[in-house]
Amino acid sequence: MKYASFHDLEGQSVYITGGGSGIGADLTEGFLAQGSKVAFVQRSDSTAFCDAMEKKYGNRPLFMPCDITDVDAMRATLDQAAEAHGPVTVLVNNAANDMRHGMEGYTVEEWDRAMAINLRPHYFTTQKIAAGMKAAGGGSIINFSSISYMMGNGGYVSYVASKAGITGLTRALARELGPDRIRVNALMPGWVLTQAQMDKWATPEALEEHLGRQCLKEHLVPQDIVDGTLFLASKTSRMMTGQALVIDGGVVVTG
Repeated sequence: MKYASFHDLEGQSVYITGGGSGIGADLTEGFLAQGSKVAFVQRSDSTAFCDAMEKKYGNRPLFMPCDITDVDAMRATLDQAAEAHGPVTVLVNNAANDMRHGMEGYTVEEWDRAMAINLRPHYFTTQKIAAGMKAAGGGSIINFSSISYMMGNGGYVSYVASKAGITGLTRALARELGPDRIRVNALMPGWVLTQAQMDKWATPEALEEHLGRQCLKEHLVPQDIVDGTLFLASKTSRMMTGQALVIDGGVVVTG
């Protein structure tokens, strides 16, 4: 199957959080395939992944080990990315942790850590790159939210709350940065069947129930999310900002 190409992404300086595993790795590959210069952070060692990408595309991503809960360390990687590839013109805030938890016994420390992973980085990466993106003439910021809060899901309240927060943050940042030709959009994936999801949560019963909610009776795969991200990064969507782009097979609706 052939997918769309976005020629204006060639040579763009792209920074992705969590870009070495799960959907993040697919995002990294998706941008490499467009000829973008990709830098990403990941806690786990992604050297082998970078080797494979370089062999496949002749275009090696810049892997920077980082725990995104350490804001100063994350800021340093943004400087490193800009030094290697030029000012970041596409920022993808992808990293998240959807760990399930109950309400009983859930601590302040656990809540704060969930926000430090799932919400706080989206603001501080944007804060760090805004001046460089403005100087470059503008750019695109894509914040990964989720349809989980639109569905009112239970079982992982801190994650759901953080994803709702991302949508609000996105709209405020779009207003703040629009005069500088910086677009900020949220991408709202449905249930994407990554290997991690299959291993942890995707029982046959859960899959059947969720598919019953979708208009399109086919499970989402990472490429569905990659294509939406490339669209939001590209000038193809140049007059879209402050929006929540839902890719979920038709579970929830906006508007």
